[in-house]
Amino acid sequence: MWRHTWPGKACPFPSCRGADAFVTAHGRSVVVAIGGNALSPAGESASVGNQFQHTRDSMEPIVNLALQGWNIAVVHGNGPQVGDELQRNEVARSKVEQLPLGVLVAATAGWIGYMIQQSLQNALEAAGSDRRVVTLITQSLVDPDDPSMHEPVKFIGRGIRPGVADELRSEGLRIERDSRGNLRRRVPSPVPVKICESRMVAELVARGDIVIAAGGGGIPVYSDPLLGLEGVDAVVDKDRAAALLGHEIGASVLLILTDVEGVYEDWGTDEARLCPRLTASDARALIDSGTLGAGSMGPKVEAAVHFVEGGGERAIIAALHDGPAGLAGSSGTTVTPDRMASGGFE
Repeated sequence: MWRHTWPGKACPFPSCRGADAFVTAHGRSVVVAIGGNALSPAGESASVGNQFQHTRDSMEPIVNLALQGWNIAVVHGNGPQVGDELQRNEVARSKVEQLPLGVLVAATAGWIGYMIQQSLQNALEAAGSDRRVVTLITQSLVDPDDPSMHEPVKFIGRGIRPGVADELRSEGLRIERDSRGNLRRRVPSPVPVKICESRMVAELVARGDIVIAAGGGGIPVYSDPLLGLEGVDAVVDKDRAAALLGHEIGASVLLILTDVEGVYEDWGTDEARLCPRLTASDARALIDSGTLGAGSMGPKVEAAVHFVEGGGERAIIAALHDGPAGLAGSSGTTVTPDRMASGGFE
């Protein structure tokens, strides 16, 4: 078992202090997905200092799961961070060679992985755990003929001034207005079909190491018949990548941590209500209703359905600090396969 105290140190998370934690998960695996916005919230400076602080504040649910004995893989988003990198590209494009989008995904996976790895290592040590943490730069295989490759669907980056937008369009970039009227870059977001390094992730997770993988959804690549793996300028949805990684490493649970309590029926209306339990069929009906945000909750519910229909025991969508409560079924929204509709959790 993992001890919950550390000589001369106090656990940094109040909910951990003084508790007796025993291994309860028996080596079962969970994939935890954290949004990039949790580390760089809108409306404040995206300084490295602020991002580190938010990262440290976000580790409590993962520490709790580690102390309970769960085998863990962590997948993180990178929306704000890769957007800032694109802006740096655009500001400096007359001075230095621009980096392609796939390389920027790799760069943000490295720096966000570093922040999570260091913050989680420190928090685990303070909580009395000797679990090890490692970041693995991960590639997500996509189909080069995915419809999104020909009709970009994903808005990324910050708003662009009209004059700059015209210059970028002349360079062949897709610049359009988003739902709020801001001019932004629109890029392909193909569905991942394989996590190239999933075998290594599975081996590390199985021996108890906590692995940060598929950062930013993973670096999108395709298989060239002559050259092998080649990068593409696109981004992969991190929740879809997390569900796929969960399948490939044999995880029983997918835990998607976000900035809302869970999935709401009739979201945005006076009749909105939290759905604590959904079968895969219920969740698909919500997706088909069009009431879920296409760029926010929709992909999360789609990932949850994909995970449980592919063999996962359950997927939970919960607020960031409600991760362990979500696993216990007392918070968030739990999505289960249809075959478990009348059953309970083990």
